[in-house]
Amino acid sequence: MVRSPTVRLVDVCIRRPWLTVALALLLTALAGAYSARHFAINTDVHALISPDVPWAHRALAYARDFPHKDILVVVSAPTPEGADQAAARLAQALAARPDRFRAVSQPGSDDFFQRNGLLFLTLDDVKRLSEGLIRADPLLGTLAADPSLRGALDALSLTLIGVRRGEARLDDLVRPINMASDVAEASLADRPASFSWRVLASDRPADARDLRRFLLVDPVLDFTNVQPGRAAREAIAHVASDIIPKDDHVQVRLTGRIPMEDDEFGTVKRNAGINAALTTVAVLVILWLALRSFRIIFAVAVSLFVGLIISTAAGLLVVGALNMISVAFFVLFVGLGVDFGIQFSVRYRAERREHADLRAALRSAALKAGRPLALAAVATAVGFSSFMPTAYRGLSELGQIAGMGMIVAFVTSVTLLPALLAILRPPGEPHAVGFASLAPVDRFLERHRIPVVVITIVAVLAAAPLLMFLPFDFNPLHLRSTDTESVTTYLELRSDPLVGAKAVDIVARDLPAAKLTARRIAALPEVAQAKTLEDLVPTEQDEKLRLIRTAATKIDPSLNPDDMQTPPSDQETIEALSATAADLAKVAGDQQGAGPDAARRLSGLLTRLAQGSAAMRARAATAVVEPLRFSLDQLRSELQAQPVSLETLPRDLVRDWTTPDGRARVEVHAKGDPDDTSTLRTFVNAVLAVEPTATGPAVELVEAGNTVVHAFIQAAVFALVAIFVLLWITLRRLGDVLLTLVPLLVAGVVTLELCVVLDLPLNFANIIALPLLLGVGVAFKIYYIVAWRAGRTALLQSSLTRAVLFSGLTTATAFGSLWLSSHPGTSSMGKLMALALVCTMAAAVLFQPALMGPPRKQAQ
Repeated sequence: MVRSPTVRLVDVCIRRPWLTVALALLLTALAGAYSARHFAINTDVHALISPDVPWAHRALAYARDFPHKDILVVVSAPTPEGADQAAARLAQALAARPDRFRAVSQPGSDDFFQRNGLLFLTLDDVKRLSEGLIRADPLLGTLAADPSLRGALDALSLTLIGVRRGEARLDDLVRPINMASDVAEASLADRPASFSWRVLASDRPADARDLRRFLLVDPVLDFTNVQPGRAAREAIAHVASDIIPKDDHVQVRLTGRIPMEDDEFGTVKRNAGINAALTTVAVLVILWLALRSFRIIFAVAVSLFVGLIISTAAGLLVVGALNMISVAFFVLFVGLGVDFGIQFSVRYRAERREHADLRAALRSAALKAGRPLALAAVATAVGFSSFMPTAYRGLSELGQIAGMGMIVAFVTSVTLLPALLAILRPPGEPHAVGFASLAPVDRFLERHRIPVVVITIVAVLAAAPLLMFLPFDFNPLHLRSTDTESVTTYLELRSDPLVGAKAVDIVARDLPAAKLTARRIAALPEVAQAKTLEDLVPTEQDEKLRLIRTAATKIDPSLNPDDMQTPPSDQETIEALSATAADLAKVAGDQQGAGPDAARRLSGLLTRLAQGSAAMRARAATAVVEPLRFSLDQLRSELQAQPVSLETLPRDLVRDWTTPDGRARVEVHAKGDPDDTSTLRTFVNAVLAVEPTATGPAVELVEAGNTVVHAFIQAAVFALVAIFVLLWITLRRLGDVLLTLVPLLVAGVVTLELCVVLDLPLNFANIIALPLLLGVGVAFKIYYIVAWRAGRTALLQSSLTRAVLFSGLTTATAFGSLWLSSHPGTSSMGKLMALALVCTMAAAVLFQPALMGPPRKQAQ
């Protein structure tokens, strides 16, 4: 006992238990104060990868050189005119808040595009539109001179005159008549009414793209907050509610990197309280089954809490701030740290049955459990620390903190825990501590150890080809909840080129070089499109401008009349409604068909509207007149189009594509579904093969997955080598080292094979289960190898297996509860952790005893 440092430490603590507890509480108070003052979480996901990695370095350089908008505001309205108006008002209001937004832009919807938008249409579309405007000159004159409900009705009556003259057919007017009927019907029923002149002129119904507009927002972020974009998002919601009337039925949604990351944290929090409460109850039940004493459970809980507070302070001191990966340290510490407390306490219970004196039992427990606990703590710490040299900074910092935490957990388990037990003085143990019912399993493994080992190894090797099909899902979208607004909005928009969420960006030295690069990249079979700034300059401008100016000259007197009619009174509106209703009924007569039926329907609705309340007519007027005035103003602007060149493009747009020193970017889009993992990987690899300096969201996704996988392979090699050296120094026998590591490797391989069988792909979240497997697995294997070297037999029915099983159950419960999370990434983490724990427990309890065989010497 005297030769063992752990025994001496335990002896000192149980001889001065109150002093030990007082010092522990003082240290805890200091650590808690430090943690409270310096606690911070850096939620910037870009900080999870070392900036020294080439692709990450390129991404950071690109982010510095080109503006990036982390919030995409999607404005949707019942009509295109409503979407335009709402988006313009919102953009203006947000731009007035520099405290929350660095920049706000409207792609394709600012003044430049409003004026020159026709030039971006095809030549055939411009020709068709200009000819249609010339034919509609009389109607435009009527509407422009009287932009009211009366004017709109007069325009309809003018069209009906053409029907009576045989210049048009009533069936050709079914669509505009039905649109007018819908407005009248909604106004009569006190429902929201909307009418779009742009849709009327397009000869086709509006689709979703016609009814939405985008704002790109560069928010001011607070990375000390777990939701760094929360203030900016709340500001957008507040501004939108202030400037957009509810009666407009405009929907404002947010998506993009920041909203999705903020919503992701909110999803993680959802039901977290209930899950934590249920987990706590389950863990307490397992601790009771393992320890059978509330006093011992209390001592273990206090020891664990003290270790957690001290480890948190030490971690913050070393890394400064937690990240989105290292924040999992809290769960890891509880899940793994409790193992040391359970191991020591179960060993103490077994010794208490042999020693009536409590302190003698504690010293004996320290003598028998101290060495394996210390070795397991160091091995686990080494396993976690192996992630420190990797480029996956998020996991590197987790390994650094968790490595220190394992040492702290061991120290509290052999200092504070024995001191508390000495103070609380739990009663003696009347029964043996172990699993006597497992004696038949012990005998079976003893008699058939060779077949058990051979069958296990053959089965594992036979299933090894499955590892070739082990997938890694590097798409973070698959880890997000589809119940959040930001994700559902993104899924709706992911095929829109304006979103560009899966594009590749290439930076060339100048615009001519960018054009050559785009031409070369566009030739790849995996590429659908490669664009540069020059692609934003319309083609065939001379012919388009000629058509636009011809139309403008012919309809200008009508579109800009000298005499404007005064707004009608309600009585004049009633007279116009009645007159148009009579005209419709007269034209329809007793004819049959879609046109006459639509005309009779509208005639009846207009008659009811004329006989209804002034509020009904006001609703109809608002629905028709506001988009009419907006559309007329927009048409006046579009007919003033000017030649577009690189020099006349908006400065903000040019800045999105070029840097002040002349460098230009190429934006490349994939052919096929970019949300398909294999498609995206093939696309990115094809582009990188031609342009190794490419960056952008698609490259970051693929390369981040490669970096994470490489980091885990690198860390696994480091860990196995370091643990091998540690075990060799401690055990001094190569065979004993292999008896410790082989079951660990078997557990790891089986876990990955089962991932293939159960269709559980690795991803950025659940891959964290692998260091857990390493940490717990090494500890469990060390406990058995040390007991075996000491000559102990019948290991399954011993107190050691009791400690291992209940420790594993406690850890599995703590981590397995993540399975219930509403966050898909966290849930997948819980699934893989539970699977890894089951495999490592089975390898430790069933395979390792059979592999070790009879001990070299019998226990004294």
